[in-house]
Amino acid sequence: MIRIAKLTDYAIVVLSYFASDPQQPVHNARDLADRAKVPLPTVSKILKALARGELLVSQRGVNGGYRLARDPREISIADIIGAVEGPIAMTECSVSPAGLCDLESVCPVTANWQKINRVVGEALRSLTLADMAKPLPVQAAAARRGREPGRPAIAAGRLA
Repeated sequence: MIRIAKLTDYAIVVLSYFASDPQQPVHNARDLADRAKVPLPTVSKILKALARGELLVSQRGVNGGYRLARDPREISIADIIGAVEGPIAMTECSVSPAGLCDLESVCPVTANWQKINRVVGEALRSLTLADMAKPLPVQAAAARRGREPGRPAIAAGRLA
């Protein structure tokens, strides 16, 4: 299974708070941890990684914290994954320099993995933080009803 790490998932959640509230451009780690229900040390680690990745800028002072380094429409999901996890790669040979794999000279699928890696990368570069900050209609309706999308109302503890 191909999976985005939990830390990256949390990073996207935390960044969505920046993108969804342009009236409050600066956020501190404690408030983000409370809003996202993610432990403060984890949020702090995420914020530092995103700042190193030049997606956030730290702001010192009494009202200090972090703010987005650029418009949410200019921050791709690929940028976020890259800042937290490093280069996007489906397999080692998708990003490794030539010659690192012993099977490279006889591998019949290397070119196909590289093609898959390019397609996945393009898809992740086409989706932005602004896109992720907007709930899909199904999610918004479920939130108004107080339950998760796709989860039956009876399982959520009430009848629909």
